Amino acid sequence: MTDLQSYGLRLLDPTAGVASRRGGAGPSDHKAVTVDGHTIMVPVHTSGAWESPFVADAPDANGQVSLKRGTIPIAQISFPKTPRFYALQTLDGVPYSHIATLHGADVLATTVLQNCIRYESRKKTCQFCSIGQSLAAKRTIAHKTPQQLAEVARAAVLLDGVKHMVLTTGTPNATDRGARVLVDSVFAIKAAIDIPVQVQCEPPDDDQWFHRMKAAGVDTLGMHLEAVTQEVRERIMPGKASVPLSRYMSAFEAAVGVFGRGQVSTYILAGLGDTREAILDMCAQLLALGVYPFVVPFVPISGTPLEGHPAPSSEFMKSILAPLGQMVSDANLRSADIKAGCGKCGACSSLSIYET
Repeated sequence: MTDLQSYGLRLLDPTAGVASRRGGAGPSDHKAVTVDGHTIMVPVHTSGAWESPFVADAPDANGQVSLKRGTIPIAQISFPKTPRFYALQTLDGVPYSHIATLHGADVLATTVLQNCIRYESRKKTCQFCSIGQSLAAKRTIAHKTPQQLAEVARAAVLLDGVKHMVLTTGTPNATDRGARVLVDSVFAIKAAIDIPVQVQCEPPDDDQWFHRMKAAGVDTLGMHLEAVTQEVRERIMPGKASVPLSRYMSAFEAAVGVFGRGQVSTYILAGLGDTREAILDMCAQLLALGVYPFVVPFVPISGTPLEGHPAPSSEFMKSILAPLGQMVSDANLRSADIKAGCGKCGACSSLSIYET
């Protein structure tokens, strides 16, 4: 699985299973693939994937797919099916799939605000981000209202058995940094359907927002570092780097006090320039605070300034994930104990298989 996520996958039948993701916030240019009972997101639209040694045949009558390395079959895989809620639309004609999408096998995910103050200038934007692409391609809408999110969440649970939900957002301002719109969204979702929810944003300027999130029904919180050293942060995401690492660490500590150990997480993108040692050192600090460090391989997304940046090798990823899996287990902060969100889903990294 680690090899697949580093090399990517060539598809002989791109239409098989639920549609792959292109553009948008967060990890993209992926397709959900189920291997040995684990559903992971594998790059299929990147330049590296087009040259991958891994090839997926067309599905057979039972939906099973032969995975080959070159011409040698190495495993049977499958693709999650297109969810039934994708066939629905709101009363004003917005397809449900434009409001929230299926991630992995059973996770509903959405970007509440598709606009971001960091994205307005390429001098400030995160160089890996494609938050504007899906909006420009009219695959989503700029602002999902609380009512729309609640309607789609209810349908996804009742029709497709979705287990938890992730709400991220573009950063709308330099104060609450998206916390307000997330609070309003989760309050409406929880009134409509009982589903665990993770929200994701930059650290707000006031720690009281963590209490407001909890009161609205937020189960877990993600505040994503992406890079762990200031040099890489300033080079890769100059706007976001204006929020210092010290603020992230104090916000993590405050948030763990509200949500509990293991219910606060952060995304770390391996392959942007941080060394193995720097990533593991930061992970040790995070675990000591009770924060789950979700380390994922960087995926170069087409149309972004980093589209030509190489993905990390599987050897580099294994050199991080193997010791990190032991560190996570020793800290008793395993992914299985997270109530909702990216760490619980685990599809964008093979970290969970290294946990003992």
